Amino acid sequence: MDAHLTARNDLSELSRLSEFLAAFGDRAGFSEDFRGDLELALEEIFVNAATHGHPEGGEHEISIDISCDADDVVTLTIEDDGVPFNPLEARLVDLDLPLAERGVGGLGIHLVKGVMDDLEYARLEGRNRFIMRKKIER
Repeated sequence: MDAHLTARNDLSELSRLSEFLAAFGDRAGFSEDFRGDLELALEEIFVNAATHGHPEGGEHEISIDISCDADDVVTLTIEDDGVPFNPLEARLVDLDLPLAERGVGGLGIHLVKGVMDDLEYARLEGRNRFIMRKKIER
């Protein structure tokens, strides 16, 4: 089972992403907790691509694919043509530091790493490809 969505690099698309994920989750029978983890991860990566991918501005497309394989592993793939950025190389947030000392950024990927089982990044043909996987707990 799989589905595809092409969205603009605009935060107004977040509602479409949520609907897209909800429809897939309904068909696949995902629990509310599982859906929440997927939505958090997808939103974090999408927001990064939409807000930082094109410093020069302009409308661009972000491609989102979701699939569920026979081993009950859900794969979310996000691709964009923005500036090269590997979130896996981003500085980890030290959650033990007081908020004022943490600096800006990094919390989103920290959250994504916490809810997903496997993360993978590649830069292919001028595009960022970020793949996230999570095993369905039945």
